[in-house]
Amino acid sequence: MVGKVAEAKDVKKNPLRTCCCSNDPINMKKSNLYERLPWRYGLVIISLMVIAASLLYTSSVAYRLQINEQKDVALWAEAQQRMITAPSDADVELNLAIIESNTEIPLLLTDEHYRLIDAVNYPNHDIERDTAFFRHEIAYLRENTEPIVVGDANYSNYLFYRQSLLITSLEWFPYVQLGILGLLMLLAYLTFSFNRRAEQERVWVGMAKETAHQLGTPLTSLIGWIENLKAFYPEDETLLSIADEMNTDVELLRLVADRFSKIGTRPELEVVNVYDHLARHLAYIRQRASRKITFDFPDGNQSHPILAKVNPLLFDWVVENLLKNALDAMGGSGNITATVEELERYVYLKISDTGKGIPKNKFKTVFQPGYSTKKRGWGLGLSLCKRIIENYHSGKIFVAKSVEGEGTTFCIQLPAVDETA
Repeated sequence: MVGKVAEAKDVKKNPLRTCCCSNDPINMKKSNLYERLPWRYGLVIISLMVIAASLLYTSSVAYRLQINEQKDVALWAEAQQRMITAPSDADVELNLAIIESNTEIPLLLTDEHYRLIDAVNYPNHDIERDTAFFRHEIAYLRENTEPIVVGDANYSNYLFYRQSLLITSLEWFPYVQLGILGLLMLLAYLTFSFNRRAEQERVWVGMAKETAHQLGTPLTSLIGWIENLKAFYPEDETLLSIADEMNTDVELLRLVADRFSKIGTRPELEVVNVYDHLARHLAYIRQRASRKITFDFPDGNQSHPILAKVNPLLFDWVVENLLKNALDAMGGSGNITATVEELERYVYLKISDTGKGIPKNKFKTVFQPGYSTKKRGWGLGLSLCKRIIENYHSGKIFVAKSVEGEGTTFCIQLPAVDETA
């Protein structure tokens, strides 16, 4: 109790102690989420506001123009009516001016039997030549519009009209604008994604190269010290045994440095038997695992080898990472299973454990940099695995199956090698 009170006081005095440099993946994820969301939501909201304002404005303008066109058509019909019913000495100049003033609204004048009398503002069609077109046009307008009756007590003509091209263009303008805006947003997103991937690429490569460089100097020094120990104490068997063990660890460090040095460069690929690599990893991991963990690996002495083209150094790194993650997930007891099969020109290597499992909504997240379920994890292992398999081996790595509390299966898919080629 006293310890908790002291810890609470220490937190009050140093509030940054509890939050700075935290390796908690949940907090890291929330922090990254809050950094990304505001500008994205803001961009979406602004875009929706622009689209809504454009739709409202153009709809309002189009509606007002439609009302004006209806009035113009009614005025044209009235002028036409007066031309028919007015006495011969009436002033027809005004009526003719009204009729001739219509240069945009398409009009069709038919008799009472819906036979075409005149067509106005159909510039690409001739009344005598395009009779089929006008029959179809009259049928469409009869079905979708209400005609204006022009005539007197003896006969009646019908006036049909379409809205002008100006209103049609205005109605379609918001959707064209929406398409252009969507295209610009897509281009902006693709550009941002490309720049972000390029930046991540530079960070990965720089970090890997710097790590390999920093390991090089102490490795050279350690090799020198080991050789000096062997030279100065050639008869001390205990010291020579310790030197040999140190040399083994130095070789392991050299392997790690060599792996990091290959990040960012195109590695050379070799045709290997996947069974042989698994057998080597089984011998390595079994020495470092608890006795309560059992292994079910395929026999390395298979009569029919399964071949894949890989860089052995980097591919071993991927398999090693998956096996270590499987050990960590099981907490000291359980079973690790590996299977290899060749189907439809692909090689599938699956590594399964009986650990705590992964939630289904995290199947892709586990490969993102920074994601880790370990208190002291950096969250780079699976991200590096994905990069190595996809970028350098033209393959895929994914969570094939996982059930919380039962275990996880990771799958590596690689192009198969034709033995007869």
